[in-house]
Amino acid sequence: MKILIIEDDSTTREFVAKGLQEHGYSVDQAEDGKQGLMMALSSEYQLVVLDRMLPYLDGMKVLAAIKATQEDLPVLILSAMDSVEDRVVGLQAGSDDYLIKPFALAELIARVDIIINRTQRQTPLQSTLSYDCLSIDLKAHSATCHDQRMSLQPKEFQLLQYFVEHNEQVVSRMRLFENIWSYHFDPKTNVIDVHIANLRRKLEELGCVDLLHTVRGAGYVLRR
Repeated sequence: MKILIIEDDSTTREFVAKGLQEHGYSVDQAEDGKQGLMMALSSEYQLVVLDRMLPYLDGMKVLAAIKATQEDLPVLILSAMDSVEDRVVGLQAGSDDYLIKPFALAELIARVDIIINRTQRQTPLQSTLSYDCLSIDLKAHSATCHDQRMSLQPKEFQLLQYFVEHNEQVVSRMRLFENIWSYHFDPKTNVIDVHIANLRRKLEELGCVDLLHTVRGAGYVLRR
């Protein structure tokens, strides 16, 4: 398993690299946004550990470029920007996790393991999923509603896939946090509400109305 660390602080970068290497991962390092993006797009990695505040190219721009070309490449943001709003922005931009500095190395490694294990589990045995007016092509990473292609952000696609896989089951917010974001998140954040609202709007725009429901006090369900 090969991981890329994009971090301008050499002490933090070496600390993380050493910990991951001792845990059995192969690690490459980049000290600025431009170098990191070039490396991320030119080699095979199972995960990118990305700082938000980088010289030459901001971490959020690096994230956007990675997800635009390799949307299945997981990205874990490592940042001192610790407000709920900062974390929500990072997650909504497509990152798979967000860890605040300062951090415990053991927690970082645990989150890295979770993301990589989840990514491996998601390698599909079947290539398509369908429910009612929805069809999902897992290999192409695309979804259609009434045969019209949906324009989905990475987390929206993961949410839709999870709902189709668990159609007609009430799915709690905590299950979504654990399975889509891979860890217990601040229960006060509205990140799930935002993603659900966006996904529901995109479904309704293509004619899939009254399909994704909120079950007050319990979660969400995909059903007719």
